[in-house]
Parts: sequence; C-alpha cells; structure tokens
Amino acid sequence: MLRELLRAKIHGARVTRTLLEYEGSITLDPDLLENTGMLPNEKVDIVNLNNGARFQTFVIKARKNTGEICLNGPAARLGEPGDRIHILSYVLADEKDLESFETYFVHLGDDNKILSRKVQRLKKP
Repeated sequence: MLRELLRAKIHGARVTRTLLEYEGSITLDPDLLENTGMLPNEKVDIVNLNNGARFQTFVIKARKNTGEICLNGPAARLGEPGDRIHILSYVLADEKDLESFETYFVHLGDDNKILSRKVQRLKKP
C-alpha cells in the first residue's frame, strides 16, 4: 500500500514578485530546492497566509542566491509581492519505506534566507 506523505515544507516564504504572462509555476531559489530535496517540475501545494488561497503548481529553478519566490501564470492572481506563503511537497511512500522516511522543514526569514532546517523522521502511531 502507498501513502501520500509530506516530504518537504518551506515555511514562511515571502513572494518577491508575480509574473502573470507566463505558462504557470512558482520560481524558487536553488538553495531552497537543495535544502528540501524539491526538484524542478515537481508538483507543490502553495498556501497563502495573507489571503487564504490554496493551490497547486510546479517548481521552476530561479538564479542562485536571489531569494526569489515568484508566482507565475494564473498563480500570480493568488498572491502579491510581500505575501507570506508555505510551499509543500508530497511523495507516495511504500509501507516498507516508512521506517526510514524523513520530512524536511525549512523556515525562512523576511529576505527568504534560511533561518533553520530540520529533518524529522516519521513517527508511526
């Protein structure tokens, strides 16, 4: 049996810009991808703390060390520069892999620089 589990969470990111005339996605600094294990083209959920919007899109890699978090295409209508968002990535995991399953939590400051990174092992009930 497969279970869908949280693989990574970027907590408290700030939208730096929006670009409506684009095919759709969220652009993220490569440092965030490296610290969460997220990949370009990976599906993610976005939760906007300012307006309550929840939506899915996919990741595009920004230029390194920019702190960029850009909502592109239709997602640009669901947030504004300065909005705080959480970015969530999920994975399907087989029951046999649960013992070694880890989730990455990255907390960001106002400048989208990493304040803390935590790796949490799955705690089965």
